[in-house]
Amino acid sequence: MEKMGPSIGSRYSDFTKSFKLAIRSLLTSCSKEEFVIAFSNFSSAEQESLHRLFIQVITSLHKMIEDEFESLSLETQVGTTLYTVDQLVEEQYLDPLFLNKTNVMDVACNLSRAKKNEIQFLMGMLEKAEEQNSLIRARLEQLKKRRQNVTGTTDVEKLRNGILNY
Repeated sequence: MEKMGPSIGSRYSDFTKSFKLAIRSLLTSCSKEEFVIAFSNFSSAEQESLHRLFIQVITSLHKMIEDEFESLSLETQVGTTLYTVDQLVEEQYLDPLFLNKTNVMDVACNLSRAKKNEIQFLMGMLEKAEEQNSLIRARLEQLKKRRQNVTGTTDVEKLRNGILNY
């Protein structure tokens, strides 16, 4: 299995170890005592011969399965893929933004909430500005009326004085 060279990551190594352990446990699930019990109708010499044949078949099968596993792993580039996964995991581990392990949905909700608060704040400021503009307009109207009244009063007085003088 070590044909993939130094680029093999820990994931590939764990993967191959797990496979070998699984195959070993599957292929060695029958002990000699269980074998003898299963073939109790045979003589001990026949049982011994059958057991040796069984061991040879299991060993051969084990080797064939491991070879096929290795061949498929090389063909499908499992080692390279798992090495790439190792690299990505390491990069994410080193990335300070990724270390926050922030949920994207949490970020979206927080951003949305912040924008809504900002909109409410700006709407409040706009309402205050409109109120101030209304007060300023009302004050201007009052000043214009007073000025017209003052201007109108002096014109009326001049006219009166002019008529009286006539």
